[in-house]
Amino acid sequence: MGTMETLLVFLEIIMINLLLSGDNAIVIAMAGRRLPPNQRRRAVWWGAIFAIVLRCVLTLGAIKLLHIPFLQTAGAILLFVIALQLLLDNKEKSHDNKAASTLAGAVWTIVVADFVMSLDNVLAVAAIAGGDTAMLIIGIVMSIPIIIWGSSFIIRVLDRFPGLLYLGGGLLGYTASEMMLGDAGLKKYIHMLPSEFDRLFPIIMVMLLLVAALILRRRS
Repeated sequence: MGTMETLLVFLEIIMINLLLSGDNAIVIAMAGRRLPPNQRRRAVWWGAIFAIVLRCVLTLGAIKLLHIPFLQTAGAILLFVIALQLLLDNKEKSHDNKAASTLAGAVWTIVVADFVMSLDNVLAVAAIAGGDTAMLIIGIVMSIPIIIWGSSFIIRVLDRFPGLLYLGGGLLGYTASEMMLGDAGLKKYIHMLPSEFDRLFPIIMVMLLLVAALILRRRS
């Protein structure tokens, strides 16, 4: 691999991490926002560490895992539930109830969501690296500052504009729908549906998520 080709691969890995680490950063931010200010930084760091460790582990078998029928659908449903729970848990609390969410609970939410969402990220970076272990490691390590800086920034934005929580939840719902459309077990049936299904399904999923969150929050 020549110098120019190596540089292009390196730039591609940067772009993939910028694009695909966003949902991980959103989950960390939404979970960390429930914590008191003095625990937020710890949640961000622990969440980011677990995200990177998961990516390293998943790299070993990501390609085989993604070919297991209905595995991505199961992960998508889990991510949808996590997104709904984050929207419900992030409702405005009084100052007396600031510590309602624990550091361990926030980190656990981050770990589960990162596990679900890291499969596509690892697979994309592995495909670009073309079997180059060094480039693959660089791609994974580069995720650390992206996730940490991104989640810290998103927390500050959500504190200032709480209404954007629904945008973050919608993005997670969209990610879940994309995972379902890419499921090896569902692809054999999706082609039987109208051609507009691929385009409309993510929108429907996001709308269902936001409507369910609004209804449940109003009831509570």
